[in-house]
Amino acid sequence: MTIALLCAIGPFGIDTYLPTFPDLARDLSTSAARVQLTLTTFMLGMAVGQLVLGPLSDRLGRRRLLLAGTAVTFLAGVVCALSPSIGVLVAARLVQGLAGAAGMVIGRAVIADLATGRTAARAFSTLGVIGGVAPVLAPVLGGLIAGHGGWRGIFGVTALLAAAMLVAAWFVLPETLPRERRHAGGLREVASTARAVLSRRRYVGYVGCLVLVFATVFAYVSASPFVLQNVVGLSPRTYSVVFATNALGIVAAGAVSNRLLRRRTPAQVLTAGVALQVVCAAGLFTTVVALDAWAPAVLVLLWFTMFSIGLVFGNATALAADEVRFASGTGSALQGALQFTVGALVSSLVGLAGEHSAVPMVAVMLGCSGAAALVLVLVARPRRTHP
Repeated sequence: MTIALLCAIGPFGIDTYLPTFPDLARDLSTSAARVQLTLTTFMLGMAVGQLVLGPLSDRLGRRRLLLAGTAVTFLAGVVCALSPSIGVLVAARLVQGLAGAAGMVIGRAVIADLATGRTAARAFSTLGVIGGVAPVLAPVLGGLIAGHGGWRGIFGVTALLAAAMLVAAWFVLPETLPRERRHAGGLREVASTARAVLSRRRYVGYVGCLVLVFATVFAYVSASPFVLQNVVGLSPRTYSVVFATNALGIVAAGAVSNRLLRRRTPAQVLTAGVALQVVCAAGLFTTVVALDAWAPAVLVLLWFTMFSIGLVFGNATALAADEVRFASGTGSALQGALQFTVGALVSSLVGLAGEHSAVPMVAVMLGCSGAAALVLVLVARPRRTHP
């Protein structure tokens, strides 16, 4: 549970305050573009922070960096809540992203230190539920918090979440990387370790598959407010219910994945999840293009698309981690940085045709899921049995 909380800071930091963008711009007397910059800098910080802190944890150990990063995340959250200008907020968000990356990248590395195979897959499946549900529910929770405390209240709650993580990590999480397993050396050693990680074909395949599948979540979260309300015709209240219901699909898939792992290998469950997402994405594209976005079909297919995420995330992460156990922090860092980089690109692509077309969203979802299937089959080439 503690690691799940640590991994939640990224998704909550990205999506929770989206409903308050207009109020934020008005309160700080700034433009929409500068408000958007607060999101961009946070995502940039998360990507860079994971690239730095992951390999650094392979050298210095997990616990100290995790505690320091979480403490800085709390302080940055307080500065965000009290920001007197957009410039201060942008800078605080960058620091919040850089420091908040510690929870995500080191949390995954801790699991990789302690578990392998099916055990690791079950643990990562739990994280997958958090990672999948958080970006879906975050805007809804943000709207509820904003109704009482505005955008400053949302950043205040984020700071309190970081404080709770710090307390939990201090009392619960031990050091999981003993000194004899740490990497010595400076930047040259870090670069050498990164090259060694990226030379593992199966690692690259599993991470590539995971990133492409997770990109469909970013596409859905970014475009669904417009697609489901302006194109499909849902009311704001109905849209909120659908949003929450789809989040439950990810939770259900996490439970199903853990049950399947009793008799199936992580590779088999991963393959099933990717196949399901390809089928759903193809169905969505056909429904939007040929059936004029027929609401019942769109809603059912979106639910099963989100369900497939729960089958993919934990198993792909566990399989990738097993391939680079000699450098779990570096492997986790590269995975996280790619997720946020691709997520930022996808979030911009789905809005190219404006707010009255569903074609960009379903086209990106179909393209990403199809590419994920190809990467899984051609690059990862999962073993029939788990070693």
